[in-house]
Amino acid sequence: MTLVEIGGCGLAELTCARLLADRGHRVRLAPPRPPAHPAGAAGAGGGARPLLLTGPTLELVGRLWGDGLLEDGWPLTHRHARWGPGPSPARFPQPGRAVDGAVLAARMRERLGAGDLSGEPPAWTVTATPGERAAHERTGRRRLLAGTAPVRSPRDQATARLDCTGLGWVHLTPLGGDTCLVQAMVPGPAGDPAGLLARLLAESALGPRLRRPPRSAVALAAAPRIHLAPAVPPVAGRGGLLVVGAGALRQDPISGTGTAQALRTGILAAAVIDAAAAGTSARALCAHYANRLRAAFHDHLGTCLRLYPAAFGSGAWQDEIDAMRRALRGAAAGTLPGRSDRAVPQPAQEPPP
Repeated sequence: MTLVEIGGCGLAELTCARLLADRGHRVRLAPPRPPAHPAGAAGAGGGARPLLLTGPTLELVGRLWGDGLLEDGWPLTHRHARWGPGPSPARFPQPGRAVDGAVLAARMRERLGAGDLSGEPPAWTVTATPGERAAHERTGRRRLLAGTAPVRSPRDQATARLDCTGLGWVHLTPLGGDTCLVQAMVPGPAGDPAGLLARLLAESALGPRLRRPPRSAVALAAAPRIHLAPAVPPVAGRGGLLVVGAGALRQDPISGTGTAQALRTGILAAAVIDAAAAGTSARALCAHYANRLRAAFHDHLGTCLRLYPAAFGSGAWQDEIDAMRRALRGAAAGTLPGRSDRAVPQPAQEPPP
């Protein structure tokens, strides 16, 4: 059967490997990553990657991988949210689990075993990291700020909380004990992520829930983007390429569906390889893969455009909103989404770089 090179240890790559192995294909796995650091290192340069998985994503992980992967995650039962300047906060049931994504990926890797150890060239490569020079269409320049902080009281550690300030949104995800993941979205680059996160918390009703703001934080690019060529069929002397996960399609974290979407790219990539091995045109399958990703990308932009204009009216946020609108107008006109690589004005509250 087909030999497939798995280029990394991300959730989408490993899920693709699992499905291919179940269908009889050979998979060559990337070396396992070093053990993750404790969860408290998140946002401070550590290896932990806290993720909040809600109901549909948990169900998908269970169907694909079975039981036991998430057993030490922190269970959540509700979400408390205030979106925009006017609405009163609402608390509603939302089952979920806060997990360490690095630990989750390591457990998936262990279940796959050694993989193929031959030296022959692969027919396909599946990767979530296509390289720094990979061409993407981007719809904005907003950043996700992330760090961890101690909560003032461990009471009600089963509720995730979302709030808005004039600059952006803030989210607290309990991680168990007296620690929570603190995330915030701002409409442009952040020269001092920890300082900007502290300012957002000071303006938010969520700030008093913490004993202190995160002492360190990271700022991650978070605007939706899509790879321009996520699927390349094999040609004589060269294997095919399928880009999966956030390397293929990155969603705005406000959707809460990024992990599920990443897993779906792995599922679809496995189906492409399996169908190509059965004789279907690899070129047609790659075109279908790219079209499915683009449809999901445009649907996601529509969701963001229903949310952000209702909450933020600053010029910097308007640039983000306009970038997404341009992408959808380009899609309606049958052209590629407009690229948003120009500078976005710095938020007035942001400290100088």
